[in-house]
Amino acid sequence: MHAFKLTKKERLCSTKMIGKLFEQGSSFYIFPLKVVYLPMPLSGTHPAEVSFSVSKRSFKRAVVRNLLKRRMREAYRLYKPTFYESLPEGRQVAVMLIYTCKEVKDYQSIEKGMQRALKKLSDLLQ
Repeated sequence: MHAFKLTKKERLCSTKMIGKLFEQGSSFYIFPLKVVYLPMPLSGTHPAEVSFSVSKRSFKRAVVRNLLKRRMREAYRLYKPTFYESLPEGRQVAVMLIYTCKEVKDYQSIEKGMQRALKKLSDLLQ
């Protein structure tokens, strides 16, 4: 049961690390998410640190942005154990998941996109 938690140590919070992620990282797009990633040694013991973002330009109301981020976090939390297992041993990665769709999608479509995005990311890191 402990594997399904998303702890503070698994979140990407460092401004320097996020800046480095956007400067040097690679990205790909799987509807409705854009994934920006950078394989690097991280400070924590977890194989991935992740951050979630929703554009203020697309969604003016904070309530809607928070709803979408909650849905993204929940989908990531459920598929995180299989994502961790598929990563190569000893590799760590910083990941930013950005919601790019212009309208609010239901949880099922976000979950499906998250599942496909994490599978593609683990394949790219092999």
